[in-house]
Amino acid sequence: MTAIYARQSVDKKDSISIEGQIDLCRKECSGKKPRIFFDKGYSGKNTERPDFQRMMAAVKRGEIDKIIVYRLDRISRSISDFGRIWDTLKQHGAEFVSISEKFDTSSPVGRAMVYIIMVFAQLERETIAERVKDNYYQRAKLGAWMGGPAAFGFDLKRTIMNGKKATMLVPNGNAVIVKEIFRRYAYTNISLGKISAQLTEANIPGIKRKTWDSVSISRILHNPSYVQADTDIYNYYKEKGLILYNGISEYDGRKGLLLCGKRNRSANKYTNLQNQLLAIASHNGFIDSATFLTCQRKLEENRQLKNTGTGKYTWLSGLVKCAGCGYSLRVISADGGRYLYFNCSGRSNLHLCNTQHTEKVHDVETETARQIQAEIERLSSDVKPVPVRESHQAEKIEIAKIDEQISNLMDKLEDANHVAMQYMNERITKLDARRSELLKTIHSAPKLSPFKSVGYDFASLDFNEKKAVAKALVKRIDVLPDSITVFYK
Repeated sequence: MTAIYARQSVDKKDSISIEGQIDLCRKECSGKKPRIFFDKGYSGKNTERPDFQRMMAAVKRGEIDKIIVYRLDRISRSISDFGRIWDTLKQHGAEFVSISEKFDTSSPVGRAMVYIIMVFAQLERETIAERVKDNYYQRAKLGAWMGGPAAFGFDLKRTIMNGKKATMLVPNGNAVIVKEIFRRYAYTNISLGKISAQLTEANIPGIKRKTWDSVSISRILHNPSYVQADTDIYNYYKEKGLILYNGISEYDGRKGLLLCGKRNRSANKYTNLQNQLLAIASHNGFIDSATFLTCQRKLEENRQLKNTGTGKYTWLSGLVKCAGCGYSLRVISADGGRYLYFNCSGRSNLHLCNTQHTEKVHDVETETARQIQAEIERLSSDVKPVPVRESHQAEKIEIAKIDEQISNLMDKLEDANHVAMQYMNERITKLDARRSELLKTIHSAPKLSPFKSVGYDFASLDFNEKKAVAKALVKRIDVLPDSITVFYK
């Protein structure tokens, strides 16, 4: 059967519609009734399109022997994607026809044309992406807003820069709130969480929601759009490793700054500033450089330690909870990292907890270690001798042989015919089932108790060993200013 495939990402006056593509493709069907597939509102940059996937599934089942499209880029804009699509078509005896480019892959010339056109389609895509990137940086260098919502305390204003339409920031009524945030953090002994709580209690709407949290406050304090950039600001960011587009003479203490550049989307924009571009903005800043720099240094000294999941700062990582609200306790540093203590996320971020935590990490670790040692001694007294785990050498050798057989069969699948492929798939399924049985035999063997030896001293373990034992034993640790309770699994 012949299939027609049509795709349109967005409706445009100068682009042909789904219906128009299908009507033109019907003329190539020689009176035969085709099977229609189409995806509306999907880009051609990848193959994650529902009807396209259904069509390719039909090809693999042998139901389709030819695919007709209006233009090659309707099926894919990626050379690598189209290469895989074409391999699938050849494997299942299906041809590909583009009526706009006038080629048919059933002929040598048609196949050559596919390669040539796909190369130019990819080149065009990469050129457009590079042009968009260049325009983005060019707007920043002109001092224009690069796009997206305005920073809190600003509105967006359309203007003309160098004869071209652009957007700039202009302060609004919320600038007063921003100034107060900087003043409180710089010149009072108030934390980010306390500032956010005060704003929420004053019924001042937050950014995109009614309440404030410490993350929102931190982002405002880090944002150089607010600062009146002078030579001190220039030197500060130069030391941070940023790419400074403007020379130091342009840092006159009036204009704000624009920060842009490629970064890890999972990380905070201001976490790693190296290789990001900083440019003088067209708008005036309203936070003096001394206040701004005071806030930056305070943020650096009293920052929340990043949770890497490896328990870098405490072997209790992930186990410690606030007994008042149930939310996690996070490690906070003070005095340049000299002191580590716990902070309740339910209080500082969500303002749901009234418990004031001031427990030092060392104190909580010491008491928890004492309780774990007592639990270990209790377990040791109850443990009876258990059989040593068998090596299961024979099972492991058989698993290795099975893995090799499966790998060899997988390599041969690509060149196999339909009958051979069916046999190979059945063989792989049987081998995998046997492999699962062997693994179950190995894993079901009795385990040695890690606490059966007399004189097991938890306090003498190193950091990673403590973390491993705690993870194996402890379900959670509830902490209050006057109590620490360890719950075991």
